[in-house]
Amino acid sequence: MITLTNLAIQFGKRILYKDVNLKFTNGNIYGVIGANGAGKSTLLKAISGELEPNKGSVELGPGERLSVLDQDHFKYDEYSVMDTVLMGHQPLWENMKKREALYAKDEMTEEDGNIAADLELKFAEMNGWEAESEAAQLLQNLGVKEDTHYKNMSELSNNEKVRVMLAKALFGHPDNLLLDEPTNDLDLDTVQWLESYLSNLEQCVLVVSHDRHFLDSVSTQTVDIDFGKVTVFSGNYSFWYESSQLALRQAQNQRLKAEEKRKQLEEFIRRFSANVAKSKQTTSRKKMLDKLNVEEIKPSSRKYPGIIFSMEREPGNQILEVEGLKAVDADGTVLFDNVSFNIEKGQKTVFLSHNPKAMTALFEIINGNRQADAGTYKWGITITTAYLPLDNTEFFKNDLNLVEWLSQYGVGNEVTMKGYLGRMLFKQEEVEKKVNVLSGGEKMRCMIARMQLKNANCLILDTPTNHLDLESIQAFNNNLVTFKGNILFASHDHEFINTVADRIIELTPKGTIDKLMTYDDYIFDNSIKEQKAKMYSL
Repeated sequence: MITLTNLAIQFGKRILYKDVNLKFTNGNIYGVIGANGAGKSTLLKAISGELEPNKGSVELGPGERLSVLDQDHFKYDEYSVMDTVLMGHQPLWENMKKREALYAKDEMTEEDGNIAADLELKFAEMNGWEAESEAAQLLQNLGVKEDTHYKNMSELSNNEKVRVMLAKALFGHPDNLLLDEPTNDLDLDTVQWLESYLSNLEQCVLVVSHDRHFLDSVSTQTVDIDFGKVTVFSGNYSFWYESSQLALRQAQNQRLKAEEKRKQLEEFIRRFSANVAKSKQTTSRKKMLDKLNVEEIKPSSRKYPGIIFSMEREPGNQILEVEGLKAVDADGTVLFDNVSFNIEKGQKTVFLSHNPKAMTALFEIINGNRQADAGTYKWGITITTAYLPLDNTEFFKNDLNLVEWLSQYGVGNEVTMKGYLGRMLFKQEEVEKKVNVLSGGEKMRCMIARMQLKNANCLILDTPTNHLDLESIQAFNNNLVTFKGNILFASHDHEFINTVADRIIELTPKGTIDKLMTYDDYIFDNSIKEQKAKMYSL
């Protein structure tokens, strides 16, 4: 349990929030949402003690332990992977170090013997004898291979370190758990495991994430930071989004009477509750909307970018034919082989692989930026493409301002370009910024504006939600659902895939698994699981 009393956080003259009085209880998972800069991560830092609030206090339940997902991936470079995970349970780790120091002595005194006996008792009470086994299982579930468990952290890739840090946070069943973007750099299978793991916890969990499906799957409550306040209400992200949009429409309709508004809200709650009950991700013990009050539903102050893709030309029937494509990584790893498919008009196809480099290699090949190791591809003569690459670094190695930068990629005057940038939420004073100083999210919004200028009938998107906030992801997602042309994409966002894709193509070293179905159907189909096991086996 975590109790916040009169909490206030302020940076200079800017007040993030004040008079925060909340109690986060065991058995609940709280999804923390808010616009960029609202103070989501700051709230978690204040709870963990990393940041001193300007006013108020944070208290845990008596004797309870708090664990935090560490963001510093170099902090433990001098330690082994196993030791790093064990340090997640600090009382146990300190016990282990004291025991080691005592048993390393040439001779032990009677006092040492008494201390050792006490340490042994506490060690057993903390399940110390099973600690390494439990830590190893956590690491394996998170995709950290067994042969790395006793390597130094400095030898691991950043992707592997992320998983170790997550294992460290989860280890030892902490009473309270703070997770800031826990799905970053995780593949879809690992995210699915994490969803299941967290959904069965009885502890108190606060999580910040840009992954909507993840929030929907695990959250029983939503913590919304808006209007300088921190508010908790029942339900997950989707409920918050849909209800806030409904409240906004009601606020805009001045003629709507109070009683009509209430009836609309109550009907919405009934419909949403029914959908939740049918959800595959909802466990029987998680009744997310049982205490919902219609007065809690209010419009949000969030602003959503205007992402609108339109086609200048209607595509013909021939879109893209791929025959026998093969790609090999620089280290000799076969990313995919014998890949053949024919994209039909209007299809929205997601490409999957256990190796994320496979999708990038495919997109680079069909965009003419990389030579295939074998095979051919052919675009239809009516097809125009707009490509959003995974790495956009090269596009911003100049000192142009935003208007000058965008003008390189389309026809139109300065007013036109400012219009596109305005739709992507760049303010008037921001369009004069140099592009080489933009943040990752700002660069991604520029790249999306660039794509819109092309009016292409086929969009190619390599992990398009990277660096975007929830509002941009939602707007992007909504437009792709209604886009009439073709979409070829890769993503680690479950909701994005499930709502956009109508075809799944998985790239493997032995060919493809090609299915016309939704992503949810694909991951729960046991016959496909068996096929995947064969396709990836050596």
